[in-house]
Amino acid sequence: MDEKYVVNIGRQLGSGGREIGEKLAVRLGIDFYDKELINLASEESGLCREFFEKADEKASQGIIGGLFGMRFPFISDGALPTTNCLSNDALFKVQSDVIWKLASEKSCLFVGRCADYILREHPRSINIFISSSREDRIERLRHLHSISKEEAEEKMNRADKRRSEYYNYYSYKTWGAAVTYHLCIDSSVLGIDETVGYIEEFVRKKLKI
Repeated sequence: MDEKYVVNIGRQLGSGGREIGEKLAVRLGIDFYDKELINLASEESGLCREFFEKADEKASQGIIGGLFGMRFPFISDGALPTTNCLSNDALFKVQSDVIWKLASEKSCLFVGRCADYILREHPRSINIFISSSREDRIERLRHLHSISKEEAEEKMNRADKRRSEYYNYYSYKTWGAAVTYHLCIDSSVLGIDETVGYIEEFVRKKLKI
């Protein structure tokens, strides 16, 4: 992988994490992946896009345990599992394979989907978590989706629960905990653009680019 590097961003819903990731990728001159991974995973596996959309960032509905208990093989190791082949675990492994393939080919930025854990052995990776104040998150969601404060709060709480369960299930780590990442930052302190600049400086210094 030599000079190739990856930036992995975890984020709270309403923190501006996707927007920050997009702008950061442009400033670093690298490719950006978020929902795009769903299309790539569908193309790679030949499975319907809807399967991946329904499983997107959701923990398995089966027995609780981490991904790397190796209940199923990676796609690169062989065929999809013959039983329960559309389980969230199996779909996660297809997506994991796509993430590894992209990271081995070029420098890129991934948002969510346990990319930091999937790429934990990548020699040049940076893991970042973006949070924001509850008030700012609610206001951003209200503006983006034209919903009430109550609806925004409900949407935010559901997303936090789903993302934490997903991340904790597949990574054996704790979603949003400082020890899990190289940098945790509250986007409500500096605002979106200043947060992008701050993270860019951190990435360049850490990777010496």
